[in-house]
Amino acid sequence: MRKLVAALACRNDGTRLFGKPLQNIDIKKKITILDQIILTLKHFPIIEEMVLGISKGSANLIFTEYAQKHNINYIIGDEEDVLQRLIQCGEKAQATDIFRVTTESPFLYYEMIEDAWKHHIQQGNDATFVDQVPDSSNFEIISLTALKRSHREGENRHRSELCSLYIRENKDKFKVKVLDVPNQFKRKDIRLTVDYPEDLIVCRAVYQQFKDIAPLISLEKIIPFLDSQPNLLKLTAPFCQEGYSTMYK
Repeated sequence: MRKLVAALACRNDGTRLFGKPLQNIDIKKKITILDQIILTLKHFPIIEEMVLGISKGSANLIFTEYAQKHNINYIIGDEEDVLQRLIQCGEKAQATDIFRVTTESPFLYYEMIEDAWKHHIQQGNDATFVDQVPDSSNFEIISLTALKRSHREGENRHRSELCSLYIRENKDKFKVKVLDVPNQFKRKDIRLTVDYPEDLIVCRAVYQQFKDIAPLISLEKIIPFLDSQPNLLKLTAPFCQEGYSTMYK
């Protein structure tokens, strides 16, 4: 039996914006980016478990409280070796496959989660990627075996936060499928990640607009809203090229 587990790598450092996963996207209700991600994933039974992959260090101990708050497991691992933390998450939950998203990205392209998992299983993929959507609403499904091979055969740069880089650079060694997405979602002029204070302003505005339907806030709603708010898009425009330069390798 296959078991899909969401591995959520967490740490609190950051020179541009400290504690990104714990930034509030709803200030009044104190709902954080990490809360929003966890609450979204809980809507999908195919993700049988979530595990926080917490970086070592006293500044990150607060994530253990988040794990307890949401009744999910966690591991504590190496700060730089994010890939190893994902593997540890998988081993903790006895996963066969890992669902991977970044923990500073509150709005996932969740509409394709079930289809991606179905395709991943039926085709026997090592990795199934949903790319070409706004940074970083994309997600990845990767077998634990493939992650371990990546760690074993890759270099330090492959063990960083670019956890799928080795697979993307060595597609001849793995069975990889990049699923297509509707053209309306292929918007590289939009960022839905939080790396800068400006990103946080945009994501808070999106959440406030659609808080009544949270946590399942779809790209189908987000994109037209941002198109109607050019001042918001202008805030994050300087960071779009930089963000996409490290994606979809």
